[in-house]
Formats: sequence, structure tokens, C-alpha cells
Amino acid sequence: MTNDKLIEATKAFVKEQLKHAEGGHDWFHIERVYKNTLRIAKHENVDLTVVSLAALLHDIADPKFNDGDETIGPKKASKFLLEQNVDSEIIEHVTKIIENMSFKNSFDLNTSFTSKEMEVVQDADRLDAIGAVGIARCFNYGGFKNRPLYDPEIKPNLNMTKAEYKATKAPTINHFYEKLLLLKDQMNTKTGRRIAADRHKYMEGFLKQFYDEWEGNK
Repeated sequence: MTNDKLIEATKAFVKEQLKHAEGGHDWFHIERVYKNTLRIAKHENVDLTVVSLAALLHDIADPKFNDGDETIGPKKASKFLLEQNVDSEIIEHVTKIIENMSFKNSFDLNTSFTSKEMEVVQDADRLDAIGAVGIARCFNYGGFKNRPLYDPEIKPNLNMTKAEYKATKAPTINHFYEKLLLLKDQMNTKTGRRIAADRHKYMEGFLKQFYDEWEGNK
């Protein structure tokens, strides 16, 4: 199978698997991350096949929608790639990226795997969590989980463990402080940092407007 055919087959597989997914983690999220990945990869010395496959398959079975099981996604991705007769080294690399790139793994200080390819895909995924699209995704997921928009009495938890982060039921606004506003300084690549700075600024403006409206000042 040629590389182009492999990518097209992967896109078709992902679209089918995610056709009933929550709006913030559906095919369109994958497509945006894939586009971000290609944009960043232009300026990095990385294996395009690896970053493309990892971007397309990174949320094939998001733990949030699989009872917190972090093993399903990598297994499903690996099985698919095996069926496409992809080289074993590529499969292993893609699987490792999927296993380690999530924000929640930043709570685990024992995570040892890294690669330039993972840095690119990780930046691409994190970019989709911030800015205008990130705000939309944040509130979409909050609504999906029936969380309050904001509660002034519930303060953001800035010292969560990984388990606490996965189990949180805090208001949606808290997620800005517990994750989204932290991502700008966690970018790996120059391109990622540049794009993130602009999106971060947009979120700060949104929050200022939100609080002004909440208090009836605007």
C-alpha cells in the first residue's frame, strides 16, 4: 500500500469509528489536529508518515468515553495498522505517541517516552484545545457532562493528581485554569508556541468578557 493510500484508508477508518462521537472529540477534531500536525511538521525534521498516522489515530478510543481505560486506543490503532501491513517500527512509534501524548500524562512524572514526532502531534492536539475552537470544545464537553458553566464558590484546583484530573466534575470555567491556560507554556515547537500565543490571548479576552457579563458590568 502506498503512503497516500494508507493515509486515506486511515481517514476512512477513523471517520467510521467516530461517526457517533461527542462533538469535541469527533472526526472534525481529528481533521483539525491532522492539519495542525502538517502545518507544524513543515518546520521540523520528522517522519511525516508517523506524525500523520499518530494525528489521525490519537483519539480513536479516547479514555474519557471508555470508562477511563487508556489501553483501548493504542490497541485499536495498532490492530488497524497491522491489518494495513504497516512496518512494525512505525506501528510501535505511533502507538507510543498515542499512549503518552495526552495532557493527563503530564501529571505522571515517570513518563519517559518522547520523540520529535510526538512533540509535533502533541502540539497540534493541544492547539485544538485553545483559542476559539478550544473554547467551543470546552463548553461542548461541559454540556455533554451536564456541568455548570461557572460557580464562584468552586475554585480551580491547581494541584490535582492525575486521578483527580480524570475524575473532576468541576464547572467548565475551571477547566481554563486547570488545563487550557497552561498549554501555551507547554508547547514543544517554535511553530506551536507562536500559534498558541495568539490563541491564548484570545482566551484571556473571552474570560474577561465572561466575568464582566456574569457580574452585569457589560
